Amino acid sequence: MIVAIRWGMFFVGLALFSLGISISINVQHLGIHPWDVLNVALYEKVGLSIGSWTIIISALLIIISWFLDKSYIKLGTFLNGVLVGVFVDIYLYLDFLPVATYTWIDYLIIIVGIVIMGIGGGVYNAAGVGSGPRDGFMLSISDKLDASVGKVRIITECLVLIIGLILGGPVFLFTFIFTFIQSPIFQYIYGRLREEITRLEHNNQNKHLPKTRA
Repeated sequence: MIVAIRWGMFFVGLALFSLGISISINVQHLGIHPWDVLNVALYEKVGLSIGSWTIIISALLIIISWFLDKSYIKLGTFLNGVLVGVFVDIYLYLDFLPVATYTWIDYLIIIVGIVIMGIGGGVYNAAGVGSGPRDGFMLSISDKLDASVGKVRIITECLVLIIGLILGGPVFLFTFIFTFIQSPIFQYIYGRLREEITRLEHNNQNKHLPKTRA
C-alpha cells in the first residue's frame, strides 16, 4: 500500500513538475530556470527537442554521479531523467498551454509555471524513490568536495547558466528569481508530504504488530 502511494506520488509529481517547465518555456522571453536555459539553447542551436536535451543532460549527470557516489542513484533517478523530458515534449506537442502575449499576463503565466514546478518537485521528492539526476549530481559533488549543497547548487547552476547564455538561451528577469519563488513552495510541499508518508508508514507498522493480551 505504502509502496503504491510512493510511486503514485512520484509519477504525479513528475507530471506536475514537467507541466510547470512547459508553461515557463512558453513565456521564455521573461527568463527560465538555468537548466532549462541550457536545454532550450541546445534545442535552438543543434536541433532535436527540448525534452530530448533534458534526457541527454540527465543521462550525463547520472553517469557522473554513478562514478562519484552510487548511493544517490536509484530506479526513480533513471525514471526521472527520462520521464521529465518525455512529459515536456508531450505537453509542448499537444499545444494546449497558455502562450506568450507579451503583456503583463505573461508574468502571471510564468509565476503559475514556477508554482506548479515547486509543487511537483516537492511531491516527487517526498515519494523517496530516488533523487533527480540534477539533485543526485549536486549531492555527490557536495560529498566529494565536503562542501555545502547550497554552495554546490549555486556554482553548478551559475556555470550551467553561463553556458546556456553563451549558446543564446533565454535569460532574463525570472532566470534570477526562479529559485526564490520555487524553493519555499517546494520545501513546504515536501515537508508536509514527508510527514504524511511517515505517519502512514507508522500506522501500517502498528497494524502488523502482534497484539498482546491483557
